[in-house]
Amino acid sequence: MISSLRGVVLHAGSDSVILEVGGVGFSVAVPVDVARTARAGEELLLHTHLVVREDALSLFGFASRDELDVFGVLLGVSGVGPKSALGVLSSLTIDQIAQAVADEDDKPFRKVSGIGPKTAKLIAVQLQGRLAPPAPSAARAVPGAAPDVVAQVAQAVAGLGWPERVAAEAVAAAAENASDADRSSVQGLLRLTLAALGPALGGGARV
Repeated sequence: MISSLRGVVLHAGSDSVILEVGGVGFSVAVPVDVARTARAGEELLLHTHLVVREDALSLFGFASRDELDVFGVLLGVSGVGPKSALGVLSSLTIDQIAQAVADEDDKPFRKVSGIGPKTAKLIAVQLQGRLAPPAPSAARAVPGAAPDVVAQVAQAVAGLGWPERVAAEAVAAAAENASDADRSSVQGLLRLTLAALGPALGGGARV
């Protein structure tokens, strides 16, 4: 079992990277935020899961061990394959997944490409008791920024087509570097977030 890879990025696509390790290039399917931030020539560490099938060996990689663990839990849900599980982790943060499960809310999972209403409901039900409790707020806390402003902007960005996970992280990053005025204004923070996401819209907005 290949449990992790550390190497140099040869190529980054919209949902995969090619990582050179010891002179060998490994193609690894990754969440969209990992693919979006990977840069050719830079070193990258991925926690990986190898899926073995009769006709293929497929690697799935994640930035953290926690994401890898949730990926494994998702694979235990009836009807959820590796690509669907990766889609969930591309669209939602671990806290957002845990919060949806805690609330038995299948709506966030229904937004993931390839997951229908029945499978979304199964995820919300079958993951009960199998995930760590969500943080007090699924929205990332940003010092000096009002939580409701961050949440409203994240929701607005997600409404424009960005995965909720990417939206939440982009808003938090923009808020950390914003002025006090922009940090406390929905309009100001939204403008900064979209300015940062704009150049990657073609790849980052895929669900």
